[in-house]
Amino acid sequence: MRKYRTVPENLISEQREFAKKVKDINCRSAKEGNVRYAYVLTFGCQQNEADSERIAGMCESMGYTLCKEPDIADLIIVNTCAIREHAEKKALSIIGQFKHLKESKPDMLIGVCGCMVTQEHRKNQIKHSYPYVDFVFGTSSIYRLPGIVFDKLSKNKRIFCPEEAEYLVAEGMPVARESDFRAWVSVMYGCNNFCTYCIVPYVRGRERSRSSEDIVAEVGELVGKGYKDITLLGQNVNSYGKDAPDEHGNTFDFADLLERLDKIDGDYYLRFMTSHPKDASSKLIDVMSRSKHIARQFHLPVQSGSDRVLTRMNRHYDTSKYLGIVDYMRKKIPDVTLTTDIIVGFPGETEEDFNATLDIIEKVRFDMIYSFIYSPRKGTLAAEMEDRIPDEVKKARFERLLELQNSIALEKNLPLVGKVLKVLCDGESKNNPEVFSGRTEGNKIVMFDKDIARKGDFVNLKIVRAETFALYGEAAD
Repeated sequence: MRKYRTVPENLISEQREFAKKVKDINCRSAKEGNVRYAYVLTFGCQQNEADSERIAGMCESMGYTLCKEPDIADLIIVNTCAIREHAEKKALSIIGQFKHLKESKPDMLIGVCGCMVTQEHRKNQIKHSYPYVDFVFGTSSIYRLPGIVFDKLSKNKRIFCPEEAEYLVAEGMPVARESDFRAWVSVMYGCNNFCTYCIVPYVRGRERSRSSEDIVAEVGELVGKGYKDITLLGQNVNSYGKDAPDEHGNTFDFADLLERLDKIDGDYYLRFMTSHPKDASSKLIDVMSRSKHIARQFHLPVQSGSDRVLTRMNRHYDTSKYLGIVDYMRKKIPDVTLTTDIIVGFPGETEEDFNATLDIIEKVRFDMIYSFIYSPRKGTLAAEMEDRIPDEVKKARFERLLELQNSIALEKNLPLVGKVLKVLCDGESKNNPEVFSGRTEGNKIVMFDKDIARKGDFVNLKIVRAETFALYGEAAD
């Protein structure tokens, strides 16, 4: 018997009752001809997007109609990110712009949630500098939204919800998904790694896994509804199950979970992110290699090619171990698409350290890199390190890294010309609405004519041109 740390069912039922009470209030308003609208704005990672889909689901359960513009909203909720200070400043700027909406519509409710306000100094900043914000709640309290809204409506007092004493998993909350063919499914929350540059363990708590039964049921339901691309989420998915061993100390780990999910019948891809190299096992790679639905794509953040820097980052692996994982993966899955994260300009990074990063890029030859210039996050150990890298040096290194990676990405894409690839159509391209775009099993972007496929359909495309960041296809014979 495994013990998962979940919110007790009586507390979930209590929130459902609060949702009904708010819905009654909104229904009375609707009878008077006033439909109540809710607007949810999301900053940050895929986990935040998944959280916002649950927030949106709870808004619907309270009788709100979701809308895409804040101007008509009666309830605005801003789900914030804290991974970089730029994300926090952008969120605060947008929240500041909502002041005039509140002035023109005093009954409007404005709430701020997410990672940013889990930090006490940001919560206090909202409290004292943004008096028109009605309520604030952190990542541990998302499931309590109906109760928070009801308290605000009935008592008309600002609410600053404290973080829960223990971060738990809330099951059974409604979800309003953005897409009807791509879906996020959280398998675990929190992080125990404490990388010296990262704020996540402080704003999302320690690792806690969802039960495999709940995950299998959710994925099975999505496949049954026709979802074709499902991404499993966790700050470190490879740690799944470690916090919930059975009475004999055995764990049902992430590889076991993937193997069970792969047995669900249907035409779909199963993806996951993010994997920590220290926990990326041969067992996981073996499961991927023999699977039917798990996409041949692996996002494995290396962060730096310098063992010295990796130690300062508290990453718990060295480049030798990382390269060993890559070698085994390419042996078992030769056509795998491999992507990574890299931080440029970490405190103390020497020219030799940076050259080691360029060296590992040359050795691995990633299909894509998500690269970032280091910026200090208050509350992390790296923020206290004194040997900062000058901005001009960081920017110059960043440009060198991009130049190298762009040449490799193009080199990796060119051999795909002439091949037929299965692509999931996303609809109009954001960059060029005259054409459709979609993604391959390896998550590469493909552009093609609108008359070839419908949004949400799989289509076989012959690749006729390759660029650094995109492929171009036409209908295959």
